[in-house]
Amino acid sequence: MGPILLVFALAVLAWLLVVGDLVRRHRPAWHWYLVGYPVTAWRVLFTWRRVALLNDLSVSKLPARTLVGHLIVKGDPLRPVAPRCSFPRATRMGLSVTVRLHAGQTPMTYIKAAEALVHAWRVHAVRVTSPERGLVLLTAMASDPLHRPGLATAPAELLSALIGALESGGAWVMNLRLVPHWLITGATRSGKSTLLARLITQLATQPVALVGIDCKGGMELGLFTARLTALATCRREAVAILSALVVDMQDRMSACRVAGVRSIWELPDKLRPIPVVVIVDEIAELYLSDGTRESKAEAEQCSTLLLRLGQLGAALGLHLVVAGQRVGSDLGPGVTALRAQLGGRICHRVNDPGTAEMTLGDLNKDAVAVAQTITADERGVAVCTGPDGGWSRARSHLTSTQEAVSTARKYSGMTPELPALDRALAALEGDVK
Repeated sequence: MGPILLVFALAVLAWLLVVGDLVRRHRPAWHWYLVGYPVTAWRVLFTWRRVALLNDLSVSKLPARTLVGHLIVKGDPLRPVAPRCSFPRATRMGLSVTVRLHAGQTPMTYIKAAEALVHAWRVHAVRVTSPERGLVLLTAMASDPLHRPGLATAPAELLSALIGALESGGAWVMNLRLVPHWLITGATRSGKSTLLARLITQLATQPVALVGIDCKGGMELGLFTARLTALATCRREAVAILSALVVDMQDRMSACRVAGVRSIWELPDKLRPIPVVVIVDEIAELYLSDGTRESKAEAEQCSTLLLRLGQLGAALGLHLVVAGQRVGSDLGPGVTALRAQLGGRICHRVNDPGTAEMTLGDLNKDAVAVAQTITADERGVAVCTGPDGGWSRARSHLTSTQEAVSTARKYSGMTPELPALDRALAALEGDVK
């Protein structure tokens, strides 16, 4: 009977291995809850004290100085105590642990120790957030959820665009009704242009006016001309378009004042002006000057007009989406003032810490540190803010150039006309001639 039982046991083991591999590949969430989570949770609890000690997370309750007779003896404090942590709670393809900080500790200490936690727990990544004072939330992910982000679903709302997937597994939605203005930064080939293409294809199917400002000769936004109400390819055209939008904004103010409302969304459908989304690609081209008087005047005009739209446009259906490789105070004080009006922030991989700080620093310091860890291989990955004030890593869905151009042409019939823009561009052409 011995050999028979041995063969039977080996057969059962082989069957379990085969079934386990199939479950891991086709039902990764099931495999995580059944196998991955119990093993990782045990590893977290087993290694916590040692990891905390080696990474300066433990604190001794004994003083570092001791009085012996009339002498003060200095030395390393003995018997360090690891901070208290909760039992690991399972999440989809990960787990979370809440840690109570010792007096004097800050979340930055845990951010520095995140890489050590990754190796000790044998997970893909550990994110550190502080939901409230005195607490740190450690969120571990068994695998990279943004490696192949699935197409999540999102409710179809006006001025709402499904642009990608969040690291938590949810849909990454840019809702201009909730957050009216956005700042997008990223180095070359970081995924910034892909994100703008995705945004345009999502808004192209909606009854909104899309206005492009691309002072690189229209190389990026010129692909979507069929769906754009207007496109500025140089700073002079940008000044004309922005000036016309400010005039249109004043007309919308008058309509709201006459109707006794504080927003165009309170107007009846027949009286409500069409929403306008202004997409600026490479903001630096609007602010940089070659030193001539005319160039300086145009840069100051662009700065003033964009700031006015950012300050007053939210309630009037005028929205800004501003993108650039670098956003810093070296572009002028107008950039800092405009940034304060752009509540939504998206930071891809950047070439300098200053841009990450300018993009996310006034909202969350932890997000700045995470944004600087994005590598060149993670195209489309970004750190984004949410309407609740929090932040998350996310990845935009890949939208090819052919798909974006095809969508723009398909919905070209939905391109609305704005008479103020038409008059401004016609007058500009007349001046050139």
